[in-house]
Amino acid sequence: MGSAPSFLEWGSQDAVEPDDLPDADSPGDGTGPEPAKAPWKLVVTPVEQAGGGTPRPGIGEQRGNVAHLAANPRMRTWRRRIIIAIVVGVAFSLLVSWRLGLTLAVIAVIADTIYSSRRGLPGQRAKMTVAQRHTRRQLAKLGRAGYRAIHGNLIPESQEQIDHLVVGPTGVFAIDSESWDKHLVVRTKNARQLWHGPFSMKERLEHARWESERASEMLSGVVGSPVTVRPAMAVYGPRIPWDVATIREVDVFSGPRLRKYLRRRASENGLSRLDDAQVDRIYEAANQAFPHLTAGGRAG
Repeated sequence: MGSAPSFLEWGSQDAVEPDDLPDADSPGDGTGPEPAKAPWKLVVTPVEQAGGGTPRPGIGEQRGNVAHLAANPRMRTWRRRIIIAIVVGVAFSLLVSWRLGLTLAVIAVIADTIYSSRRGLPGQRAKMTVAQRHTRRQLAKLGRAGYRAIHGNLIPESQEQIDHLVVGPTGVFAIDSESWDKHLVVRTKNARQLWHGPFSMKERLEHARWESERASEMLSGVVGSPVTVRPAMAVYGPRIPWDVATIREVDVFSGPRLRKYLRRRASENGLSRLDDAQVDRIYEAANQAFPHLTAGGRAG
């Protein structure tokens, strides 16, 4: 395994066949028989075509553009602290003196830093959302198929976490479980834009991609060879008018279709699969690389 160039490559986006998952509009509680569906069909062009032929950087490469830096949660954290410092500093400088304003601005930044670090300490158990519980129940049913999952993976040097890191025969996935308002329409355009009603989901997409890149770097370092981690977003609540759409390099689909996505996404494209030894090795690497809140053992 040590000489393998990559565990998983993603090239084409062919249609996949139906299986026993519930309909996209169903609650996805995992009980009762599940009706068969028509074959899936991708509705968004591959990222390589939509992006004008610009290749995606390899595992471990850092993106040098401003957009990638802006997607880093640490950048957003420091932007918030700078705003807090400016507001506090200006207010007390005008009301009292600039010395007091400067002092209180520094204290505000320190206090926010301490609060954030305590909130993200490894070992703390975060409250699982309804969407995350739905995803976890679906993953639990894939244990016999060779899938293993860790939930609540804390990303070092940040207060962020990957909801579900999944390793299985069809690859490695960083999955975010999203709960959105079911009354708002979901739409996409040109494999670059994702809208939930009037709200752009660009930041959520870039955050999901950033998570997968960090996971790729960390797992590759522990394993000793490149490990591709596919970013995915399982959306619960509104109706998703497509089967799987790749938007800004993130696979977006209806949450109840998660198991179908994982089992069919790579295998139907004829791509290389991970054998049991590779799955075990990457899973052990994930346990070493990530301080996680809840280990899944076998998926779930």
